[in-house]
Amino acid sequence: MQDELACHFWSSDTLRSRSVSNVILSGVVPVPAPPALLLADWERDIAQQLQLEAGDVEPLPLARARVRWPDHKHCVQAVADWTRGLGLQEVLAGSDVALMACRGAKYHHDGAQYGGAAFCNLFLSEDKGLDLHFPALNRRLPLTRGTVVIFDTGQPHAVIKRSGSGFDAADFLPGTDCSQVFLSWELPIDDTFVAHSLGIRFDVDPATAARLIDGQLCRKALPAAVCASSGRWAEAD
Repeated sequence: MQDELACHFWSSDTLRSRSVSNVILSGVVPVPAPPALLLADWERDIAQQLQLEAGDVEPLPLARARVRWPDHKHCVQAVADWTRGLGLQEVLAGSDVALMACRGAKYHHDGAQYGGAAFCNLFLSEDKGLDLHFPALNRRLPLTRGTVVIFDTGQPHAVIKRSGSGFDAADFLPGTDCSQVFLSWELPIDDTFVAHSLGIRFDVDPATAARLIDGQLCRKALPAAVCASSGRWAEAD
């Protein structure tokens, strides 16, 4: 399956192709619980501002959160130490970061919009019986406070109920305590240490890259899409 996939991404002003990694780097780092007032602020934003529905993933205001989050720097340091221990040197310090929230997440890939990056996510919420699921790899990671993971943006993934086999909107009905908040960094995929850790090969499909006009994840040289409920691959129309 890995050899059927190619992610086409912008490198400066050139579209390049690369492989999609099957490597998932994960662990649990010690991070303090966010303050109760900040947690309440996030839940209010999720409900009133973002109005998240089942399966939605949207950003929260990080700058505002930092003001009320004295342990933010300790969270960042914990992830920096973890990535350094994986041999990624100081890549985290130079990477874009966002504060994100979700009520579960439908199966999807981010290879078209973020093909030039790997995601590094630190989950800040308590264990709510949810898993981060990579269906193509048959990998599930229980989401607890301090769960940290690095994965290829072209790898299909979802946040689903731990007892479930796929994404079901009924598991994330209004009034259910199922939101997850996490920090997410975009690690440059062409960074030497990131590419080596994930086993990325570059320029695997230059012919397709030459005919595209924008970033795209392709399977068998055709645009790749994922079933939102099962995570199975299907060619896009």
